[in-house]
Amino acid sequence: MAFYSKDVDPVFHGAGAKPGLEIWCIEKLRLVSVPKSLIGKFYSGSAYVVLSTSVLKSGPTQHDIHYWLGNDANEVDSALASDKALELDEALGSCAVQYREVQGQETEKFLSYFKPCIIPAEGVYTSQQGTLNGDTYQVTLLTCKGDHVVHVKEVPFSRSSLNHNDVFILDTASKIYLFCGCNSSIQERAKALEVVQYIKENKHTGKCDVATIEDGKLVGDSDVGEFWSLFGGYAPIPRDLALGGTQHVDSPVILYWINLQGKLSQIGSESLDKDMLEKDKCYMLDCGAEVFVWMGRNTLITERKTSISAAEDFLRKQDRSNGTHLTFLTEGLETLIFKSYFNSWPQTVDTKLYDEGREKVAAIFKHQGYEVKELPEEDIQSYINCRGTLKVWRVDDHELFLIPASEQTKLYSGDCFIVQYTYPGNERDESLFYAWFGHGSVLEDRADAIFQMNAIVDSARGDPVMAQVAQNKEPLQFFLIFQTLIVYKGGISAGYKKFIAETGIDDDTYDEKKTALFRVQGTSPENMQAIQVDHVSSSLNSSYCYILQSENSVFTWIGNLTSSKDHDLLDRMIELINPAWQPVSVREGSEPDSFWSSLGGKTEYPREKEMKKFIEDPHLFKLICTEGDFKIKEIYSFTQEDLTTEDVLVLDCNKEIYVWIGRHSTIKSKQEAINLGLKFLQTDILEEQLSLESPIYVITEGHEPPFFTCFFEWDPSKANMHGNSFERKLATMKGKTSSGSAPSRNTLKSRSREATPDGLRSRSSSSNGWERRLSPASTISGSHLKISDNQNVPSPTLVARKLFTESSPYQDSPIVESSFPSTNENSNQIDATETSANSLIYPYQRLTVSSPEPVSGIDVTKREAYLSEEEFAEKFGMPKGAFYKLPKWRQNKLKMTVGLF
Repeated sequence: MAFYSKDVDPVFHGAGAKPGLEIWCIEKLRLVSVPKSLIGKFYSGSAYVVLSTSVLKSGPTQHDIHYWLGNDANEVDSALASDKALELDEALGSCAVQYREVQGQETEKFLSYFKPCIIPAEGVYTSQQGTLNGDTYQVTLLTCKGDHVVHVKEVPFSRSSLNHNDVFILDTASKIYLFCGCNSSIQERAKALEVVQYIKENKHTGKCDVATIEDGKLVGDSDVGEFWSLFGGYAPIPRDLALGGTQHVDSPVILYWINLQGKLSQIGSESLDKDMLEKDKCYMLDCGAEVFVWMGRNTLITERKTSISAAEDFLRKQDRSNGTHLTFLTEGLETLIFKSYFNSWPQTVDTKLYDEGREKVAAIFKHQGYEVKELPEEDIQSYINCRGTLKVWRVDDHELFLIPASEQTKLYSGDCFIVQYTYPGNERDESLFYAWFGHGSVLEDRADAIFQMNAIVDSARGDPVMAQVAQNKEPLQFFLIFQTLIVYKGGISAGYKKFIAETGIDDDTYDEKKTALFRVQGTSPENMQAIQVDHVSSSLNSSYCYILQSENSVFTWIGNLTSSKDHDLLDRMIELINPAWQPVSVREGSEPDSFWSSLGGKTEYPREKEMKKFIEDPHLFKLICTEGDFKIKEIYSFTQEDLTTEDVLVLDCNKEIYVWIGRHSTIKSKQEAINLGLKFLQTDILEEQLSLESPIYVITEGHEPPFFTCFFEWDPSKANMHGNSFERKLATMKGKTSSGSAPSRNTLKSRSREATPDGLRSRSSSSNGWERRLSPASTISGSHLKISDNQNVPSPTLVARKLFTESSPYQDSPIVESSFPSTNENSNQIDATETSANSLIYPYQRLTVSSPEPVSGIDVTKREAYLSEEEFAEKFGMPKGAFYKLPKWRQNKLKMTVGLF
């Protein structure tokens, strides 16, 4: 592979060396770099190549290449973008996945790079950006779909485009209207508000009014009149419209071989096997809504270009929808979706092919002067104070027994324990609860441990974090709060004793008079453990140190692959287990016969260095549970903003998972959240071979611990907001906060009765789809609010009133209704007073929306106010005083007729 070949476009020099986005556009049949200031702005007449580079936690970089085709892009530019994407992949060592993106049908992965949205402009991109042609502001109607990433699509500016299921944005020169269909979800409305803010900042320089329009509200609101007047007057929206969205149709899965001339030959259907894919060939997998091109490692770039062109031609000839996603995969980089169409795909990942390309790319970057990071050491940082208070209970016969402080760092593998750790937080003490299952514990004790822990958590102050942990799968944080831990074999509980008696198993509970073998592990004196293992030689491992206790002597065994740090931990652990011991130290390879005889003889054991598994980057998933149906959806490029209060989310960190419960979710208890976590582990959506015993943390919104927030760029003020997601967006659109204390713990169960899932709204809801209730957060009593530092922060409802004083989605609340004036007379008087005092006068020609010489520095929502009295009367046929007594919607309609709105 010739990385320095003249065939590689010079514009790709250094591409992918640093994390982030890099974008190129086809201009006059050549590729030009798009400056960072224009990243996120696309033109419908152009074709782009987008490279996303991220540095994984395991060290290497990951590349994703997308080529984006505008709806008006010509075929030549589109084909060139496809070729350039493949050329970029070649320059990066063929270690990137390539995606074709078509305007309006982009993948969620692509849209996640450009939050909150992309709104392509008409025309073509030019690197010599000048003044935009035309000064007339184009009124546009947009529809917004999606709860985490938003598909924004322009639709005809017509009443017939509106429906009850979607959220719409009407963008005019002086005001942006948000129309929420009564069947749209809270999350979609909240995301649409982000789009409104984006349009306001990018198209109006932050200077325009915003109004929300309720579906079904007709009177008592001037914004409603204004909105419908833009459509020529109100007319009802038909109620029998089918729900939007493409209906999924199962299509046969067909595998084609693509020959050197680009001809497709079917070689299999439905029942496919990985062995059908040969390294020196290219294939196309047609799955209906998605098409993949698989390129063997031994294929040439000319063969790959031919295959990609063949796949694109195939879609054109079959007149496939633009929504058909096309993905290009190099051998070794297969996505999970692609592999799922094959009956057998090896679970083990062959990283050799993948690393070959990365090593070559790393060499190129170093040659070009770029820094290339090596694989980092495992992060052993604790994100909480580990000098707190520890309490441990043993579960025994449906009861809890508190372990004395001197014994609480000693656990038994046949028992279950509940651990409470209290540590100083930012403002108050925080608690963390674990239910620890010994690997030999009985199911009855495990169930009791969860039940008892849940009961303790329910009665505890605040809303503590709760976790389920199994022996040998403990998370780092568990070890750090113990600092020193000894795990003995056997058990004390009645359930364990009964189990071994019924099954005839020998009781191997630790006894100082019996032979015992301990593996010593850890990273420091604040994180070290001694784990009792079977006292046989096969339990040894050259990567560890061991303590062997027999009837007559004590040995310490030092593996050949251990370090001085390991030896120090070994000495410290001897002191903790039994300070009176006088051990005999032996190194691996020089053991006396008495050592082996204590282990029942010498046998083989692992002697190679224990390789650390790559640390996978975390993934965030939304759990969708409706009427027994369980679905999982990944959220790409996630941020704190994706922790939506109506959702239940899972942060998959490979070694452990976190189930996050939004305050407005339908989860009734943390016990239910643990069950959802177990379902997630069973699904193993990323095919990580997750153990069903992986640690499961349960975290409630507003009580996120530092070892969870470290995965985000965390803003504490956003974590303590009241109201649903839409109310919160309303509260922050003008920089106002609505933070306060989180609800008290006893609101977790009650909120399941207060919150109603979007798809199961009560029929007693108003026609606009908003429920006749205050949000759970707004009904918290004053005593619950005492936790907050700021008692005077307004609720989102109050902020919403101020933000949208004449159009609020909370009209059903009697409190809100009483705060609104019955007419608009007061506001009209204010306008008249202001304009009469205005001393700035400009000619009509310079005040119009389409003026070639527009006046700057004026309030564009009141252009008419800058007219002279004479010119005002000439244009409007009435004096200013009479004009400002008209309803607001009537004023705006008149202003539109004369080009001032």
